[in-house]
Amino acid sequence: MQEMLSFMLSFGGFTPYLLIFTILLACGLGVPIPEDITLFVGGMLAYYGTVNVWVMVFVCMAGVLIGDSLIFMLGAKYGREITKKPFFNNYLSLERLETVKQHFQQKGNKVIFAARFMPGLRAPTFFSAATLHLPFSVFFFYDGMAALISVPAIVWTVYHFGALADQVIEIIRHIEHGIVFLVIGVICIILGKTYLKNRASATADTDESQ
Repeated sequence: MQEMLSFMLSFGGFTPYLLIFTILLACGLGVPIPEDITLFVGGMLAYYGTVNVWVMVFVCMAGVLIGDSLIFMLGAKYGREITKKPFFNNYLSLERLETVKQHFQQKGNKVIFAARFMPGLRAPTFFSAATLHLPFSVFFFYDGMAALISVPAIVWTVYHFGALADQVIEIIRHIEHGIVFLVIGVICIILGKTYLKNRASATADTDESQ
């Protein structure tokens, strides 16, 4: 997250909007980039003054809804045949699609609304909705209602409480550095013990040969 934010802050003008939009579009297609973190970064960009918060909310809404619509349209046009392709096979496995189908049978169209808040099932749910011949208007209604809750809430909250978010990022960064030093320390200890053990063995062999 810190790396993404630092990268985005190096740009100005229209570029940050375009980058956030593109990433969210990829998220909708099943690329394993956390959507919530991308929205978080969008809010932080607004907090730092790089972008306008309400324009960012609009851009995020567009990226989310278009990305969701693309995966729905792929399901409507190609059906489950596309799941045999290498890229889609990883995120739209037949087992996951069958699970989503059962959820549709049990809970109906409101599964689409709930899927917006479940990253792992989002793409398979939208794809399955299309293969089950759900009208696009119904899909867009439920997905849009959920996005109207989640997207502005995340972006605006992070923007409004940016100072606290900044502190959290700093804490995470320090923890990450601490973990790195801890791992290096453990490696040094293991290497040291191995060296001493090998040295002791070599000394013992020398004594025996004498």
